[in-house]
Amino acid sequence: MLDANLKTQLKAYLEKVTKPFEIVASLDDSDKSRELHGLLQDIVGLTDKITLKTDGADARTPSFSLNRPGENISLRFAGIPMGHEFTSLVLALLQVGGHPSKLEADVIEQIKAIEGEFNFETYFSLSCQNCPDVVQALNLMAVLNPNIRHVAIDGALFQDEVNERQIMSVPSLYLNGELFGQGRMGVEEILAKIDTGAAARDAEKLNAKDAFDVLVVGGGPAGASAAIYAARKGIRTGVAAERFGGQVLDTMAIENFISVQETEGPKLARALEEHVRQYEVDIMNLQRAEALVPCTEPGGLNTIRFAGGGELKAKTVILATGARWREMNVPGEQEYRGRGVAYCPHCDGPLFKGKRVAVIGGGNSGVEAAIDLAGIVAHVTLIEFDSQLRADAVLQKKLFSLPNVEVITSALTSEVKGDGQKVVGLAYKDRNSSEFHSLELEGIFVQIGLVPNTDWLKGTVELSPRGEVVVDARGQTSLPGIFAAGDVTTVPYKQIVIAVGEGAKASLSAFDHLIRSDA
Repeated sequence: MLDANLKTQLKAYLEKVTKPFEIVASLDDSDKSRELHGLLQDIVGLTDKITLKTDGADARTPSFSLNRPGENISLRFAGIPMGHEFTSLVLALLQVGGHPSKLEADVIEQIKAIEGEFNFETYFSLSCQNCPDVVQALNLMAVLNPNIRHVAIDGALFQDEVNERQIMSVPSLYLNGELFGQGRMGVEEILAKIDTGAAARDAEKLNAKDAFDVLVVGGGPAGASAAIYAARKGIRTGVAAERFGGQVLDTMAIENFISVQETEGPKLARALEEHVRQYEVDIMNLQRAEALVPCTEPGGLNTIRFAGGGELKAKTVILATGARWREMNVPGEQEYRGRGVAYCPHCDGPLFKGKRVAVIGGGNSGVEAAIDLAGIVAHVTLIEFDSQLRADAVLQKKLFSLPNVEVITSALTSEVKGDGQKVVGLAYKDRNSSEFHSLELEGIFVQIGLVPNTDWLKGTVELSPRGEVVVDARGQTSLPGIFAAGDVTTVPYKQIVIAVGEGAKASLSAFDHLIRSDA
């Protein structure tokens, strides 16, 4: 199952296991069970600390649990955790085997103190880059607290469950049989939802902090770069982010970040955060900015208020809140979001295997999505508003070579149609004839660009007609001491490499502002 190189790497990791434990597999006579059995045999063959039993009786087959004798740990994988989930498997082996987590001590204690009964189920796909964060978070919580139980389920392998629960987006989390959430979540975000006092405690912590010299709002490439450049100047630096990594977390392949030939968004996001943590930067995650209150007199402090009720003060502020997927804003889109309307083809594509889907958008993202989906689904219809596709020529050539793809141009999507439970089709208007047409399908993937996260800034800093923060060549906004960088600004070409440079520039400008103000 595992090649020689992977076995060598895994063997080195398993040397960190200090507490013996057992893997209990529930198998049948299917090919997938034989494949899982081979994987588990490879694992136990690399260490004497793990034993394998094949007498499990779980209803889901193939599946396996990780059990530490004498302790109540409930952690199970239903399926074969390879692909993006192989890292989740390795971490689970280490953590059940006694290797300590890198999680901060206060968060570990918070997990251990949770009372109640929490039976979590996470549906994932092996191609989903957002799913491992959720799986790894809940696995760790299950190791630390016996009140928390978790099973990670490969949706593509357990299609009957996916259909019964009408799951059309991963990761999908269920708690005690009820839908708990969809999309990427980390430990802190899950804790915030099940620990009812967490929000108030977080707000108190924010309010108690001293003022920052530079406060960066946003944790994407621009925000990370700004924080590093500020911290290197030896000034008090903070980063408040709704989710560290930002839009990069939702990006699959990255092949144009100079000096890094190829990487994936989550991997780059982790590297950015690790780099920031090398410096004395106060990182405050899961903090959604709600209002900017600029200082009204020279030498005063700017205030950022957050949705949780807390606020932070700073001499200078760098706005780096990035952008989010643009929505179609048509009837039915919100109603069927996560029930057929999706925004991440890499994550949710496998759930539409053998079905008919549409991709909205003819730029690079849309055409790449259509190409990827064509290898999974029965048929793809790409719908573009313009009279021609805008994607690179090499992508268009590939797209038009695929037999199960249809391209419709000069089309305005007008409605998402559903049956009350899930998507069943869409309607569009032919912009040439003004006639309306309908398509029968089960999934719609929206890929029509980005919209800046500036709703909370309206009425404070100057915004462009597109809602972007207007900045000058130094990253200065219309307010003194307030700077901005990255996809949230009017700087053209929304690229990671540009955002990193703009973040550095805004930080240097903020430092220059501080020097001149102190003088």
